[in-house]
Amino acid sequence: MIPYAGGGRTCIIACSREAKARGVKNIMMVDEARRLCRDIVLVPQKPDLYRRAHNALISEIGSVIPVDQVKSIDEVSCWLDETQRSEPTDLAQRIKNTIRYNIGATLTCSIGFAANRHLAKIASDTKKPDGLTIWYPEDVPAQLARLKLEDIPGIGRSMVKRLAAARVGDVPGLLALQPKQMRAIWRNVTGERLWYALHGYAVEAPETERNMFGHARVLPPDQRSLDDARAITRLLLVKAARRMRRSNFYASALYLWVKGFERGWGNVAPLGEVQDDMAILAALNELWERVTAVIPPMTKIMRVSVTLGELTLDTARQPDLFANDDKERQRCEALSRTMDGLNSRFGQTVVSVGPWAPPAGGNVGSKISYTRIPEAEDNW
Repeated sequence: MIPYAGGGRTCIIACSREAKARGVKNIMMVDEARRLCRDIVLVPQKPDLYRRAHNALISEIGSVIPVDQVKSIDEVSCWLDETQRSEPTDLAQRIKNTIRYNIGATLTCSIGFAANRHLAKIASDTKKPDGLTIWYPEDVPAQLARLKLEDIPGIGRSMVKRLAAARVGDVPGLLALQPKQMRAIWRNVTGERLWYALHGYAVEAPETERNMFGHARVLPPDQRSLDDARAITRLLLVKAARRMRRSNFYASALYLWVKGFERGWGNVAPLGEVQDDMAILAALNELWERVTAVIPPMTKIMRVSVTLGELTLDTARQPDLFANDDKERQRCEALSRTMDGLNSRFGQTVVSVGPWAPPAGGNVGSKISYTRIPEAEDNW
């Protein structure tokens, strides 16, 4: 699967297990993938179809066991009652059968059972793509000891180096640490939470608060001029503003980042607690001129990102007494909400402020949902 149709200068963003068996990897250039696997079939990404498949899977899994948390587009966690804990193999087979016969035989799943969500995820990863792993509490230390540090979610390459500096080179060494030692190595409470998770405690991180709405996009190879980048940035910002309004937030800051092949440029503009397209797009126009004033005219732009930050819930917004813009603001907000309503009614962008011309391939503001599950509106 690739971001755009055709073009050797794009990359594989997700590949099948059959392709992996031939040496193809995620984030591999298409030209290299073709050299390794001459008969590879390249398919442009289709985020809306992934969202539909995700919703169908959640529905089918929920018919067997209640879904506790949706962690990503292809990962969910469930809590087991006493009956289910006594027959985990039967439960897993029922889930697999439900997916096979109600979704499709080509879609497999790996299932892990353990004392908490973190251990269950690690267990499920040990037998992909269609395995079943059951870790009873007394078996966990020995099972973890067989793994590499990089196999533990939350431990990347930089953390492996930090652990090595602390004279921890394997999982048994990690398990031998104390909670406060883990916290010191991670330099925050995440390390301590990981210690408790690896030792079987069901410790949950507190729910994070929303602090931004944004979108980023790597530009298609044939649309990397400053003018193309500006048009796509505008679409991304409108998408972010729509999401923000649906969640009943206002933004006080607009962030812009433009990246070329060798370096990037960025800046921030104050907004004054707004949510309507007119105020946000006006701020983008000024911000774009400031940022691009220092970019050489013929620069090829690889990536753009735009973010609405410093959020305030609509119930907590305090208008500026000295701005005297309340009447105009309310008119613009009412107009934005009316446009949102029309677009929602017809299931696509039928009305917008200014031009609405998504680039070839579409999917502006939507992508493969490894973490955030998009709403249907994200694909309009």
